[in-house]
Amino acid sequence: MPPDSVLLADRYRLGEVLGTGGVAQVRRARDVLLARDVAIKLFKPGEDLADAHRIDNEIRALAGLSHPGLVTVFDADPGGEEPYVVLELIEGRTLRDRVNDGPMSVDDVRRVGAALADALAHVHTRGLVHRDVKPSNILLDADGMPRLADFGLVRFTDGASLTKTGLVVGTAAYLAPEQVRGEEITEAADVYALGLVLLECLTGHREYEGAEVEAAVARLHRPPVVPDDLPFDLVRLLSRMTSLTAARRPSARECAEALRTPASDPPTLVVAPPRPPRSRGLLAAASIVVLISVIGTGISAWNSVTSTGSEPPETTAPASTPVDSTPADSTSAVSTQPRTAEFVPTPVAVRPTAPIVAPPVHAVDKPKPADQDKSGKGKSGRGKGKPGEGA
Repeated sequence: MPPDSVLLADRYRLGEVLGTGGVAQVRRARDVLLARDVAIKLFKPGEDLADAHRIDNEIRALAGLSHPGLVTVFDADPGGEEPYVVLELIEGRTLRDRVNDGPMSVDDVRRVGAALADALAHVHTRGLVHRDVKPSNILLDADGMPRLADFGLVRFTDGASLTKTGLVVGTAAYLAPEQVRGEEITEAADVYALGLVLLECLTGHREYEGAEVEAAVARLHRPPVVPDDLPFDLVRLLSRMTSLTAARRPSARECAEALRTPASDPPTLVVAPPRPPRSRGLLAAASIVVLISVIGTGISAWNSVTSTGSEPPETTAPASTPVDSTPADSTSAVSTQPRTAEFVPTPVAVRPTAPIVAPPVHAVDKPKPADQDKSGKGKSGRGKGKPGEGA
């Protein structure tokens, strides 16, 4: 590293240290050629930086990104004795410093989140995954607008990693579940990390605390706790962004749109009872029809049994009265539906007595004398005498 009094690449005068990472140091510098302040990321010399091709790929990937939500790359020298990259200097503080002051308002979180989601969408369309989205890698400018920085762990979505193979990449507290499980890394990992960042902005504390291993494994056992007093659309969005299943998470573009267009609470949809399936309604209707039919059949059978059993012969016809004294009763008794033996034993037993009843025989019906013909005269031709008279 050249002394501060010596210009880097005969152009940049190094200033104070702004941050230090595992493989690089970021310093303020003055571009004497363009008379502007910049930030220079100086890679530490060593075995990890021997692969100039890897560093060149990383810098070229960053140089191909241009978005208001990203830190702009001005210059780079990946193949030099001390590789470096010149970045836009953001005068402000990190999102980590802001969260340390306390929770942010819902409106501020929506604004910051939409800008970061837009930046990630731009990164993802270029075939890159950031893999290290966290508050300390997000810079806030003088207007409070965020800039996503530090692409040291960037990875191509086609599987070509720009970091050394075998290194544990990312920050444990913001790793996606698939990163912890060692599965394929996609854009969904950045969406998950952004969801945890926004949740931390709202609550003021990190969701998964503890040592690296403890914090990394914790998300495999429980989802993050989203406060239920937040607007319902924000609760739904954060829950989807931090889903354990990568396929269920929305894209970065969808997150940006959802954060910019908050939905109003639907009061009726929450209390409305669910509509039963159509098949259950048809089954219930068919059951009612069958039940009514059964009830109707039961009532008809009951009326038949009642009418049959309500006219027993021993109650309608006393023993001293002829059973068939009223012809109508006898007719109705034999013209109804077939009856069982237990209900109609008496009509069967008394039916032979019916011929006993006969009309009385009158005196005028006495047989005529054999010697009288049909005209009333005897064979002798004499007329019928009066009663008591002789021949």
